[in-house]
Amino acid sequence: MGAPNQKDQGLAREARGVAVVIAATGLLWLGAQWLVEPGDRYAVLFDLAALAAFFWALVVTWRIWRRQKRQGE
Repeated sequence: MGAPNQKDQGLAREARGVAVVIAATGLLWLGAQWLVEPGDRYAVLFDLAALAAFFWALVVTWRIWRRQKRQGE
């Protein structure tokens, strides 16, 4: 097991970015739920924005997993 190469560092950097997006989205969504009344149209907007961010994180995580699996072959 040697030093990490450029591809490994790129995957790690991308994974950290996904982790930051997931954490920030969760915190911002919780804050928005605290500020906005349930049923308000802005609450739906925040919900949709959070869903979009979580979906993006899922897609990027899947791509990272596929690239890492391909490198192991």
